[in-house]
Amino acid sequence: MARIASTRLSRLLTGWSSEGPGPLPRRLADALRELAERGDVPGGSVLPSQRELASVLGVSRSTVTAAYGLLEAEGWLESVRGSGSRLRGSGALDRYVAEGRLVSFHARSGGAGTADLSSGAMPGLGAVAEAVGALTHGDLGGLLGDDGYHPYGMAALREGIAAYYRAAGVATEAEQILVTSGSQQAVWLVAQALVDPGDTVVVENPTYRGALEALRARGARLVPVGGDGADGTGPAELRRLCAHGRPRLVYLQPTVHNPTGRTLGGAARREWRRVLADQELFTVEDTACAELALGDGAGEDAVAPVPLVAGLPMASTVTVGTLSKLFWGGLRVGWVRSSPQVVDRLAKIKTSVDLACSVVDQLVAVRLLDRLPEARARRRAELRGRRDAAEALVRGAAPHWEWTRPAGGPALWVRVPGADTEALAQLARRRGVSVVPGAAFSPVEGFRDRLRLPYAHGTEALAAALPTLLECAERAAG
Repeated sequence: MARIASTRLSRLLTGWSSEGPGPLPRRLADALRELAERGDVPGGSVLPSQRELASVLGVSRSTVTAAYGLLEAEGWLESVRGSGSRLRGSGALDRYVAEGRLVSFHARSGGAGTADLSSGAMPGLGAVAEAVGALTHGDLGGLLGDDGYHPYGMAALREGIAAYYRAAGVATEAEQILVTSGSQQAVWLVAQALVDPGDTVVVENPTYRGALEALRARGARLVPVGGDGADGTGPAELRRLCAHGRPRLVYLQPTVHNPTGRTLGGAARREWRRVLADQELFTVEDTACAELALGDGAGEDAVAPVPLVAGLPMASTVTVGTLSKLFWGGLRVGWVRSSPQVVDRLAKIKTSVDLACSVVDQLVAVRLLDRLPEARARRRAELRGRRDAAEALVRGAAPHWEWTRPAGGPALWVRVPGADTEALAQLARRRGVSVVPGAAFSPVEGFRDRLRLPYAHGTEALAAALPTLLECAERAAG
């Protein structure tokens, strides 16, 4: 019987304590039952012990004991001697327990009194509206004569993305580009096409939680390497790992890493490239946040980031990119850069999901590619100022909290000494503050003393949330 980790169950239980009638045990029981009814937790899953779940939810053990008792009396929970409490389900069995990432999106209320720190996505740039407004009848007129389906992406956009890489000194042709609905779909397609259930996939620890979700859903065995600030440990760990068996692929974010915001230096990049080449490992480089680098060098706004895998054989690499992070999350345009053979394979899977991406979105994207330097300069100026303000704010309110200054991205990756941030997040939600704990970004449920604190929208929400987070951190101290 599969056991669901308390940290993962906690992230699925977003909002349970403030929703529904009745005392706390009744609300917890109802929330667990709803997870079973929807199939979010597969039938047959063994729940955490009462003590463990109480700790991570920031409630008394008696609350969990009473909730389990209600579920058992109603036939939703079965106590198995020596194995714990097994949750019964009403839907089809599933081998995968969801991470709860979508739950965190759905739970964002935005109501009065809510400080929402659950997302690092930025508001859109005005350039998007200008590009949409500039579309004419002529732009669409020539396209309306066919069926509108471009499974690999429109030729003009594929060529525009290829030119984006050529401008950075990376030889690329249009046939090596597949246009996707954002970088999340790109990562999902890679998992579907290149990973079989049980395959070993090496990931950084921590890493992008959307990738963890896609890989877990595929049944991958995730093996972590490195750490949130240790540039030099990952390649050595990977080399030792390969001595005992080859992983199916390696997933990396060397430039503006999500969630830490760090970017690998030249020596670390060379070492990664060396071990990947020596071991002949298939490598997926996710550059979704790379355009959010905050470097201060003159002329950097005109330069596209160069992928780490650019020096590796094309047949064994995938680069994931997107316009959604830089311009606007509502513009669902991402891509995969790889060999034509891999692109063909991914495209066949993509057509079974959505046939093709929106032609209108792609026309807008073609126009926005010409405005990349302008957009980089705008975002960098905004994010530098907001990063500086966020650091000053947290340093003043919580001088004992620790972080490494991010080289890019929309958030601080903060260590809260002595606190269990899973419990902290649960306690904070009950007081109107939504925040993502560190374990959500770990393949092994690590970093339970970390929080991601976004500053992309400015520091107003962060300033409102900090007093609550500090109080909850004291209560969640282990």
